[in-house]
Amino acid sequence: MNTQALLRWLPAALAWAAAGTVCAQGVLVPPAPPAPPQDTLTRAATSVGIKRCLPAISRLSSLTVQGSRSHDVLLDWDRKRPDAGPMFSLIGMQYPNAGVAASITAIPDESGACTVSAERISVAPFTCESVAQQELASYKMTRLLPNYAVYTDAKEPTSSVSLIDSPPGCLIIRRYVEYGWKDPAAVSAAPPPGKR
Repeated sequence: MNTQALLRWLPAALAWAAAGTVCAQGVLVPPAPPAPPQDTLTRAATSVGIKRCLPAISRLSSLTVQGSRSHDVLLDWDRKRPDAGPMFSLIGMQYPNAGVAASITAIPDESGACTVSAERISVAPFTCESVAQQELASYKMTRLLPNYAVYTDAKEPTSSVSLIDSPPGCLIIRRYVEYGWKDPAAVSAAPPPGKR
């Protein structure tokens, strides 16, 4: 094959090879990863007919189980009025070096809002004093018992951290409560008063 023929054939061969590579890559490249699965509490609450407080439950639950290897849930709800009654849950989580528990409660009210609370319960292999120094230095401490102190931050008035001395470690309870919670998506989608 002479040089001129080779030069004419080379671009076509390269284009064909590139097209073949693209096709092969399309076959060999795995499809986009599936959407992450819903957390167990959201699935359980949905399956029993809880709707009104579901966005709050889902938001709190997904934050709670984030980073865990696995988790499971114990759910209690009003069987006669699943969407109008309270829901209580206890979530067990597995991490590489520890087990953690959390509790999420949601109670709907007549206005369509929900009262929600979440607690995350863990044990640190340190003294409560060292946990407070490392994580809660800017918080205000209120001593309730000789072995029990509650820490609050004025910037987050609906949250608290309780430390309970349990030698050789420290029991840590992080608590969050919100009254009158409404789904921001539903509130922004509602027409303004007088425009209905």
